[in-house]
Amino acid sequence: MASSNQQPIHHFLLVPLMSQSHLIPFTEMAKVLAHHGQEVTIVMTPLNAARFNNAIIDYAMNFNLKIQFLSLSFPGEEAGLPKGCENMDSLPSLDLATKFFQASKMLQEPLEKWLQDLESLPSCIISDICLTWTSDLALKFKIPRVLFHTVSCFTLLCSHNIKRYKVQDRVASDSEPVLVPDMPDRIEFTKAQLPESEKQSSNQLKNLVSQFKEAELSVSAVLVNSFEEMESGYVKAYQKFVNNLWCIGPLSLCNETTSNKLEKGNKTTIDEYESLNWLNSQKSSSVIYVCFGSLSHMLTPQLIELGLGLEASNCPLIWTIKKGDYTPELEKWFKEQRFEERIEGRGFIIRGWAPQVLILSHPATGGQVLKIGVKIGVEVPMKAEELMVKREDVKKAIKQLVDGGDEGEERRKRAKKLGEMANRAVENGGSSYLNATLLIENVNQQATTGGFLTHCGWNSTLGVSAGLPMLTWPIFAEQFYNEKFIVQVLKIGVNIGVEVPVKTEELMLKREDVKKAIKQLVDGGDEGEERRKRTKNLER
Repeated sequence: MASSNQQPIHHFLLVPLMSQSHLIPFTEMAKVLAHHGQEVTIVMTPLNAARFNNAIIDYAMNFNLKIQFLSLSFPGEEAGLPKGCENMDSLPSLDLATKFFQASKMLQEPLEKWLQDLESLPSCIISDICLTWTSDLALKFKIPRVLFHTVSCFTLLCSHNIKRYKVQDRVASDSEPVLVPDMPDRIEFTKAQLPESEKQSSNQLKNLVSQFKEAELSVSAVLVNSFEEMESGYVKAYQKFVNNLWCIGPLSLCNETTSNKLEKGNKTTIDEYESLNWLNSQKSSSVIYVCFGSLSHMLTPQLIELGLGLEASNCPLIWTIKKGDYTPELEKWFKEQRFEERIEGRGFIIRGWAPQVLILSHPATGGQVLKIGVKIGVEVPMKAEELMVKREDVKKAIKQLVDGGDEGEERRKRAKKLGEMANRAVENGGSSYLNATLLIENVNQQATTGGFLTHCGWNSTLGVSAGLPMLTWPIFAEQFYNEKFIVQVLKIGVNIGVEVPVKTEELMLKREDVKKAIKQLVDGGDEGEERRKRTKNLER
């Protein structure tokens, strides 16, 4: 994204969950805002700050951007976590996730102290959906809060409708398919395929999901790491349930350089250009990239079976095996079977963190999702003790993806078209670029608003919590009561001049009345100053 210095400069405070799948898009969003001329502070912990220093701070210095880290000590041991666990990908088991969330909540106090010591507060807090305590923080300091989702609008709408219609209560069997209501397309899941948060199998999960929803309802805007052209029907459908939904992604495509792609996330465990050189030696769209993310876990027998299926496919491949899954048992099997020798020249194994953005964006890589993918055969979430996918399933799915006849050709065309649309979305003038601009304009509007012309409905009257004096224009019902309360009792409003309920056929107010009332509200001398003070006191 090209820089834009036309908007006023605001200070954005970004508060991510300390997990790679959240930190990476948050740090990319920081770059987007900074390239729009804004000042950005990202809450980090010491180990995570060290991980992202090159990708973010050095990048900001090179491009003269205003990005800084606020490093807060992570109270993991206080919450019962092993020493050094500051990121979810460092947890020995996801069973410790609850304790990780408890430790994350304990960041509230030091962040609150930091805010108290500032001479000038941030203009906006952009918080992770998982950090519901930021709602209390925003209310206490009267800072507008925006929510950021690291999932798609499709997922958000699925989740919303499953809860809304209590889909999980309709089926007894885990294998019985159930239709998700009110979706733009026909979407079915089995109960077993639903996330644990949707099944709400415990009171703890129910409470957590409820907190997430409450936190979403109280924000001024919702950001999603997606782009409108990919899922327009789902964006429009979910917009009905939240304030100001803006897609600002794919954030991984913003501000791209080869070095920046290499530096996203952790330090790669291979020579930085080794994978790039290997990809350059392969034919276009021939390479299968295999990766299961930073949080999922696979047992060694399943990885061995996967490896044999990849070998049998005879396709060029890059296979990333995360640190926790690369066991001595797997290494022993690799050596005894001479597996890497058998796939030499067409297979490349990365042990640990991989430069995924660089790999996926390379012309040699070919493959994934949205009627552009092939199902490998997994029907239910993986259980650690089970061998879910056989080598034959892997081989068959890869063959279908790579060959696939007319269907495969259509899949490749759709994938290419979506890739082009994604790149256009983040370019200057694209939908995601413009949505980032709308976010900044929204913050600017909240920062510069000096008064509120209201019809005096009670919900609008409660807008006094924003600390703004009111211009009153009652229309019908109890709104004249509320106007008297605003103007005569609270003394925080100016009557625009309406004395009787509005009738549609009559011209009730002249332009001169409007001009006079606004001047009185904005200027107003000593009386106006007292009105503003009273409003600020009510805000507190």
